[in-house]
Amino acid sequence: MKITRAEELAKEQREISVSEFFTKNRHLLGFDNPIRALLTTIKELVDNGLDATDDMKVLPDIKVKISKISESRFRLSVEDNGPGIVKEQIPKVFAKLLYGSKFFKIKQSRGQQGIGVSASVLYAQMTTGHPVKIISRTGPNKKTHYYELHINTMKNEPEILQEKFIDWDKKHGTKVELELEAQYIKGKKGVEEYLKQVAMVNPHLMLTYIDPEGKKKVFQRATQKLPIEPKQIKPHPYGIEIGTLMKMMKMSKHTKLKSFLIKEFSRVSSKVADKIMELASLKASFPCKNITRAEADSLIKAIGKTKIIAPALNCLSPIGSDLLEEGLRKEVKADFYATISRPPSVYRGFPFSIEVGICYGGELKSDESMRILRFANKVPLLYQQSACAITKSITTTQMRSYGLQQSRGSIPVGPVLMVVHINSVWVPFTSESKEAIAHYPEIIKQVKLALQDVGRKLGSYIRKTVKVREQKERADLFEAYIPEVASSLSKLSGEKKDKLENNLKIILKKDLPLILGENGKEKSE
Repeated sequence: MKITRAEELAKEQREISVSEFFTKNRHLLGFDNPIRALLTTIKELVDNGLDATDDMKVLPDIKVKISKISESRFRLSVEDNGPGIVKEQIPKVFAKLLYGSKFFKIKQSRGQQGIGVSASVLYAQMTTGHPVKIISRTGPNKKTHYYELHINTMKNEPEILQEKFIDWDKKHGTKVELELEAQYIKGKKGVEEYLKQVAMVNPHLMLTYIDPEGKKKVFQRATQKLPIEPKQIKPHPYGIEIGTLMKMMKMSKHTKLKSFLIKEFSRVSSKVADKIMELASLKASFPCKNITRAEADSLIKAIGKTKIIAPALNCLSPIGSDLLEEGLRKEVKADFYATISRPPSVYRGFPFSIEVGICYGGELKSDESMRILRFANKVPLLYQQSACAITKSITTTQMRSYGLQQSRGSIPVGPVLMVVHINSVWVPFTSESKEAIAHYPEIIKQVKLALQDVGRKLGSYIRKTVKVREQKERADLFEAYIPEVASSLSKLSGEKKDKLENNLKIILKKDLPLILGENGKEKSE
């Protein structure tokens, strides 16, 4: 019997491993060019170090070193003082994509998807062929493990090239070394600027950086205080989707509907569960495993009609307005600082909060657009600024009201640096590269409210200080021309020049407080 074309095509079908997929689509993870590849790798390794030390409740001491091998190849090592990684987990953590512990937890953390560090290992393997080298120790009385690993991209499994015990002077922690194809640059999108921003929003961090030229830069910590520890919470009913609900019900150990609603969701009391079941026309004893699509749809609609209090907010770990200001003062030289932490809010059932800081004057340039620094869960976002909800919030906020120059729908112009930080248990990034926030109306609203809060403080400062200084400068300029004015008036009127000059100075001194206001009066006196 002749084989049909459909049968021929069927023989060509096979499963695609996630590692193999990202080998061909590395741009999705932020490895689309050599500059971003280096930054993305540093980001993933530093994030891991910060999360590890936060989990251990120790002040982070992280060291980043970049060595130049050739024009297009660099060796990168990142070392932390976290709890280390147990021997059995090391190969899977670093050489298996979509492997991790944070994906299933509803609490704030930097990494969430289980892709980051293993994607960096994959990129290094693809571009240089060199394995990742890992040193890890879990305690002073424990042995130090050394591994060299590759990723088997066909199977998405680790390949152990070398494994042994070594001597290491650290009591606990992890060191990761990669050799990768990259490009090192300086400036606003360079490595040092990125690390500076990391230090800004992690004021408890001590960060040591050694650049390819061997120059050492230490970002000192601004506080000895550890950040608030976020707590894991259960999902909130608002925003739950029908497919997710059906899966939860069929997998739950709570087999009856009422018990399921109370035990598997946050903020669902017995009274709230009764209201949901009444609206859905389902009984408390309804067996969860028998749920149909129509019944799940009724539950979703009933949840939407039931008043349920917002999720618990102890799952978040904001920087705090005081510490954010300390971080800004440490890294940015300006004349004015203001910060605000907004009360938490919710999108799709996920808690989030917005923090904003603003710097004005000092070394910031007055003839350029406002500089915007975006952060998500204390991680800088350097790319895709125009696609981000944070940028949209800024361009649609009337910053002219606060003394800044701004064309309609544009970023304001002036000596201003604006920091916007979103804390969330699940940041809605627009892509896997995690560089822009999706345009959720709830997020945009909270960002705009925070911008207005710091904007009012800036506007008050500009009115009281900057405008007064500008008016004083104009008055000083007028005073410099008094001799020439007096000379011209003397020729026209016949009055003595000295008398006219004294009279003009008296008039200027008399009217100056009225021109400058109370602050100017005090300065003139």
